[in-house]
Amino acid sequence: MKLISKSLVVAVSLPVLLTACQSTGDEARITAQDLQHHNWELTQVNGHDIVKNERLKTPYLEIGEKMIANGNAGCNNFFGQAELKDNKFRIEKMGKTMKMCIGDIMDTEQAVSQTLQGWSDITLTKDSLVLKNDVHTLTFKLADYMN
Repeated sequence: MKLISKSLVVAVSLPVLLTACQSTGDEARITAQDLQHHNWELTQVNGHDIVKNERLKTPYLEIGEKMIANGNAGCNNFFGQAELKDNKFRIEKMGKTMKMCIGDIMDTEQAVSQTLQGWSDITLTKDSLVLKNDVHTLTFKLADYMN
């Protein structure tokens, strides 16, 4: 009788334990350490490729020690304190230069600035970073060795 009850407990407990160890389907929690000390080059805005030319500096985002962020939004440089909370990202109190941007460069500039200043869902893979909010989706590729 004892052997049967122990076997029954193991048989019932094992699936429960295995289920508890499985992922719930939620994305892994992104940490500051995952983002720090990396450079990210913008490749797409709202699914459209960034077209490089002599007027458009390649937009990028660099996240350094203590989540200090800086980069270029296409025309103007920016800087600020990056924040990460519940897989959402923003740059708080973002400062930036105020050069005049022309045409489609201004569209890129505004999309990057608006997305970085507000909370956006963040998705991180080995070589890409995606920031998405209700208005824009920014797709970056890892570019740690930028020139």
